[in-house]
Amino acid sequence: MEALLEGLDPEQRAAVEAPRGPVCVLAGAGTGKTRTITHRIAYLCQRGHVAPSQVLAVTFTKRAAGEMRTRLRSLDVHGAQAVTFHAAASRQLRYFWPRVIGGPRWELVDQKIRVVGRAASRLGLPTEADALRDLTGEIEWAKSSLLTPDAYPAAASRAARDIPAPAEQIMKLYAMYEQLKNEAQLLDFDDLLLHTAAALEDNAEVAQEFRDRYRCFVVDEYQDVTPLQQRVLDAWLGGRDDLTVVGDANQTIYSFAGASPQPLLNFARRFPEAVVVRLERDYRSTPQVVALANDVIKWARGRPAGSRLNLIGQRPDGPAPRFHEFDDEPAEADSVARRIKTLLDDGVAASEIAILYRVNAQSEVYEQALASHGIPYLVRGGERFFERAEVRQAMIALRAAGEVSGSLPEVVRSVLGRVGLTDDPPTGGSARERWESLLALVELAEEFVAAVPGADLPRFCAELDVRAEAQHPPTVEGVTLASLHASKGLEWDAVFLVGLVEGTMPIQYADGDESKVEEERRLLYVGVTRAREHLWLSWALSRAAGGRKYRRRSRFLYSLVPENHPAARVSAGAGRPPLMKKEKPTCRVCAATLVEAQSVKLGRCKSCPSDVDEELLESLRQWRAARARELKVPAYVVFTDATLMAIAEQRPTDSAGLVAISGIGASKLDKFGDDVLGLVRAGVGYSAT
Repeated sequence: MEALLEGLDPEQRAAVEAPRGPVCVLAGAGTGKTRTITHRIAYLCQRGHVAPSQVLAVTFTKRAAGEMRTRLRSLDVHGAQAVTFHAAASRQLRYFWPRVIGGPRWELVDQKIRVVGRAASRLGLPTEADALRDLTGEIEWAKSSLLTPDAYPAAASRAARDIPAPAEQIMKLYAMYEQLKNEAQLLDFDDLLLHTAAALEDNAEVAQEFRDRYRCFVVDEYQDVTPLQQRVLDAWLGGRDDLTVVGDANQTIYSFAGASPQPLLNFARRFPEAVVVRLERDYRSTPQVVALANDVIKWARGRPAGSRLNLIGQRPDGPAPRFHEFDDEPAEADSVARRIKTLLDDGVAASEIAILYRVNAQSEVYEQALASHGIPYLVRGGERFFERAEVRQAMIALRAAGEVSGSLPEVVRSVLGRVGLTDDPPTGGSARERWESLLALVELAEEFVAAVPGADLPRFCAELDVRAEAQHPPTVEGVTLASLHASKGLEWDAVFLVGLVEGTMPIQYADGDESKVEEERRLLYVGVTRAREHLWLSWALSRAAGGRKYRRRSRFLYSLVPENHPAARVSAGAGRPPLMKKEKPTCRVCAATLVEAQSVKLGRCKSCPSDVDEELLESLRQWRAARARELKVPAYVVFTDATLMAIAEQRPTDSAGLVAISGIGASKLDKFGDDVLGLVRAGVGYSAT
């Protein structure tokens, strides 16, 4: 037992040794939460409080679940379930299906967007890929929020959703999607959770059998739980309280998908006898990175008490974070690539470097810059490691090799030599990528034999099968390019946070909604806390080389960049971004504080008189219709009616005035700014010819 507790800090040990019952671990980034909860599970099992087979631990990604299982095995805990919410629900529903539903099991829909596309086609809604992705996201949000189609419009309005189509149309689409899915006897991932919860809520025999099997529950990343997932958890518990939750409200970044930190923040209120432990010792990052992370989050508005974690760096000092401003994106990307080249020359592994951005579309310029400097890279979110053809071929070869003498790494290298692993790497291209994948398997064998001395080839193949099922790939040598959302749960020695400009960070559709702006701040916090030692934050004043320098650095940086730093300068005429001094938007007519999103966009109260230029408004409508036809998109994709009304009322005459209107950011300014400003300045009707 002492060996199990050895190496834990006082707070981690308090969480591990807490008695059975409700335990809430508020764990900041880098504070060892996975170590803590796996040791707690092992502690409860070794003390005889619960059998491993009675433990159900759930998290949100296959990778996190795979890591948890690996750690539990290393602690000699076998039989405990560590899976995602959906995997747990799928197994339970499959087992109980004959009793609660009967008949053949319905299949899981493999391409939800296709069913949404059929429903959209029937209703005459847009069926372009981008539009369907947005519409599918709204259906997923509604289901994860426990909303029926009829309840969607009112709920979307209350939540100030930035919806891709009128709420009534989405309501009809949602209903049609459910109809088509049921007719085809299909289930989506949300249905797995809904039916599992219903099976336990409505069938006492089923509930009793489940609760006899599982007695101890652990939930990781509890700040990301949705109402639907909380309903499933409540059905699992059935009034019991043997529950350990771990989370950090400062890392809530999935509210757009229905996640809420409230169950975490209200845990002690729901369970007054709960043990609450705060983990604030950061073992991941240097004190310099930790200090910046604390500065990012301390400016957040309305932080509840349960989210006020102040990280304390435990590592030796490192370099100060770097801030850089550039004239344009290509210059920013080239400078990032040059700095990465220096890090590589200094001995930092390429796999320990990441470039993180707010939206995936930002990756292209960095891919080009890295390629031009001969730096290998991987775009996270591409083909999964164990799904690659060369990896599947290698695993077949390893299984077929049988008994081979020699150390495990030597055996693996020898076998993989037959399928293309040479001593020297190819020069580049797909051949180099294939070689890197095979080499990663050899390195994984080296790691495995270090963790499990004496491991042979059959045992290594079994480990690969476990990892493949968990989608837990080894590290492939290359710089990682990923969105900030995709970086959650990962860490690197060096992190480059790029493109930190207004309209991108925070994203343009967040402006005017304080809760969305604060979620963007938390997203930046997540990005900062991914770095162990080297941290770079940069932005560019123009998208294209030689373009207009209309961009402004992110409002989140104004409290972070030292005033005497060269990057603290503000480009001429740009001014500070809105809300920097925490001003609330006010009506330009009566000066009242504006709350509703549409009022913020218009810059006036709904009850105040409009001073719209009707001729300009009609010109804008004609122009929008022509551009929509040209781009083959719905008119609202160009600009919504409310945005056109705001332009016709406020009549901006320069880029700064245009981007001050909520809903118009860097991307729309690039695409449509010249046209719109030309119409405003001309003050004459627009001719599509």
